[in-house]
Amino acid sequence: MGLKGKLTAQIEMKAGGDVFHELLSDTPHQIPNMSPNTIQGCDLHEGEWGTVGSVYFWKFTHDGKQKVAKEVVEAIDKEKSSITFNMIEGDVMELYKVFKIGFHVETNGDIDLVSWTIEYEKLNDEVEEPLTLLDFLIELSKDIESHHLKT
Repeated sequence: MGLKGKLTAQIEMKAGGDVFHELLSDTPHQIPNMSPNTIQGCDLHEGEWGTVGSVYFWKFTHDGKQKVAKEVVEAIDKEKSSITFNMIEGDVMELYKVFKIGFHVETNGDIDLVSWTIEYEKLNDEVEEPLTLLDFLIELSKDIESHHLKT
């Protein structure tokens, strides 16, 4: 198997993909209120919320363990409802040389589809594909959707 890979998941978002995109790009610090079992914190380390080049520091639970991640906002496209994060530090970087998380919304008729993409390069062949991290993003999406459908 190669060291580089790309994983993608796409799920329907009944709460509306635009709301989800605005949350991720402009107010990610509100996510712990919507998914406290998954995300425990999101702090701004550099820049401004919702701007390219800003650095976010996340505290989260993955596979039952507390973890941290520092990410740079690499790209935001409001028209395409997309955002890309480039992870630069944290627990995940102990296994991967490169780890990028992309998010975008596609509208197909009355249905909004949220797509997550993980692009990665493993440090060595023994490192597993980040399937559980893709599952993590899907669960996070479901929590956020449930929160928005309640309000």
